[in-house]
Amino acid sequence: MALASSAPQNLHAVFVYGSLLADEVVAVLLNRVPQSSAAVLHNFHRFSIKGRVYPAILPVENKKVTGRVLLGVTDPELNILDTFEDDEYDRRTVEVSLMDGPEKLQAKTYVWGNSNDTNLYGDWDFEQWKGVHMEDFVKMTMSFVEELELPESKPRVATYETFFQQGSDNPPMS
Repeated sequence: MALASSAPQNLHAVFVYGSLLADEVVAVLLNRVPQSSAAVLHNFHRFSIKGRVYPAILPVENKKVTGRVLLGVTDPELNILDTFEDDEYDRRTVEVSLMDGPEKLQAKTYVWGNSNDTNLYGDWDFEQWKGVHMEDFVKMTMSFVEELELPESKPRVATYETFFQQGSDNPPMS
């Protein structure tokens, strides 16, 4: 009796810097929280986006973005993250520095697709986001995961907009 699909899985390191810093969001998306390490991405900046509660990163010389690297992300999990990040972001491979030592690591991350976007501004603050938006964002992420199960699933942005238009107590504007 042959075992189903004993082919080795590709495992990925994914640098996260926004809503995916919250274990609660990762757990809803992946059904687990992968091991992670605190990390820094040099020569990038994390921006707020007008009308959105999640951030964007773009290359900016002499800036840095702190976040964490999710380790051991499987191909199916990476596909879920690709769908979650939608077509507004481009997945790129970057080099990050781990904060607990001199080690550098190649990791995938999601970079904002429009480098000339006039809706990007200032800095994005994770602690502020946790206090103001995390609870609703986790609910929206649950709706997104439910949508993924449907044959005609909507992209995350459509799920996000639908969720907040249905009268969440906290509007998405910051």
